[in-house]
Amino acid sequence: MNTASIAPTPERLIPQGPTPLKEIVAALKRVAPLQGMEEFEYMWLAEHGTERFADAGETIFREGEPANEMTIMLKGEIHVRREHAGPTAIWVGRSGILSGLLPFSRMKTYGGHGYATAPTWALSYPKDLFPEMLEVVPSMTQRCVSVLLDRVREVTRMEQQAEKLSALGKLAGNLAHELNNPASAAQRAASGLLDELHVYGHEKYRLGSLCLSAKHLADVRKWQDTIRAQAKEARNQLEFSAREDALLTWMRGHDIETPWKISPELTESGVTPEQLEPLAGFLDGSALTVVLTQFSSSLRAENMANAMLDSTARIFDLIRAIKDYSYMDQAPIQEIDIPQGLENTLAMLQSRLQHVDVARRYAPDLPHISAYASELNQVWMAILENALDAIHDEGKITLGVQVSGDMLLIEVWDNGPGIPPDLQDRIFEPFYTTKAPGSGLGLGLDTVQRIVRKHRGYVRVQSEPGATCFQIRLPIEQLQAY
Repeated sequence: MNTASIAPTPERLIPQGPTPLKEIVAALKRVAPLQGMEEFEYMWLAEHGTERFADAGETIFREGEPANEMTIMLKGEIHVRREHAGPTAIWVGRSGILSGLLPFSRMKTYGGHGYATAPTWALSYPKDLFPEMLEVVPSMTQRCVSVLLDRVREVTRMEQQAEKLSALGKLAGNLAHELNNPASAAQRAASGLLDELHVYGHEKYRLGSLCLSAKHLADVRKWQDTIRAQAKEARNQLEFSAREDALLTWMRGHDIETPWKISPELTESGVTPEQLEPLAGFLDGSALTVVLTQFSSSLRAENMANAMLDSTARIFDLIRAIKDYSYMDQAPIQEIDIPQGLENTLAMLQSRLQHVDVARRYAPDLPHISAYASELNQVWMAILENALDAIHDEGKITLGVQVSGDMLLIEVWDNGPGIPPDLQDRIFEPFYTTKAPGSGLGLGLDTVQRIVRKHRGYVRVQSEPGATCFQIRLPIEQLQAY
């Protein structure tokens, strides 16, 4: 029996070895995966294991270091976390487990930073001792394989949960960004509208104080109705500036007060100096100021109200898109429109599409298919996010949907740098990712393949620099697949 210390300190809560073999054997018998072995097998493990001791807070191994030994934890607790994934532990090892490199494992390096959270006592076995161990203790083969299977299931569950939380976080971020813009616009418009209503009410009193004749009031009302009926936006900034300059010149020539407060709204409505001349025929400068100020104020109030309508309409559109995307309050299997599903997913990603040219090639009269609608939306989300990552949110994405035999062919193209040929066969493997550490768990395309296969479909990729295409084929008739 050997004794080793991970990081010696003057005083330990767990005594430093060597520990009597009788005590080690008793501790090994409390390890669940080792229960039921013969006495000589426990003795062999006790004699050939190297004792390890660690106090709380000590580092056991670091992410990326070679994994070259199996560890049986007899007492204590170890937490493992990834350096690039924050402080959350991805695995917790407590007394009574087998960990580290196990026989038949393909583990090469440690996947995270391991540190003791309590005084820890363990036995370690280098990999060059594995053949002898399996020969002397044959049951270790089945025991280690069972531990490996449990470990794979647990890691997969945790990684899938982390992938779901990551996807939810991205979706929430996109929605928060998209909802913030129209909500802020509506708030600004509502605030401005309250102020403008006060101005409009004041100008109404001033207009009444002019004591215009019934004929002149009718002429003013008719003039305002005419301007509203023919109002149009300036086609470009140069034309807008030229019209505003002309209006300012005209108003200064007719002694109108604060023309710079009046001209913007009149310019946006397409008013020209020639259209103001009829008013100048029966109104002097002060009266013109009151009439045009009141009219300009009413135009501002109308514009703010329209801005509120547009903003709230955008919010309702986003809420509808969310409901359609998630198929909220609907049965899992739906008759779905594939192009509409793609469009709903694009709505979720709108904040990343500001500098992206999205081209659509949807064939007409496409049939609907029966599918797990919300799951297919996960497919579109994963592939579109991959495309956006490839072009760094600047470039072109092309979506295509057409009938191909008895299947629907969905294509997502991007003009990114492409996927190297030697990696194209691996991108659908679980946990395989080409992204930087902490940027992806490598489960997105694995999920895509799993969902597509669930629908009896196929997914493949073809790629070269400047043209990467993910192709998904889904059967039109599911033949009672569900």
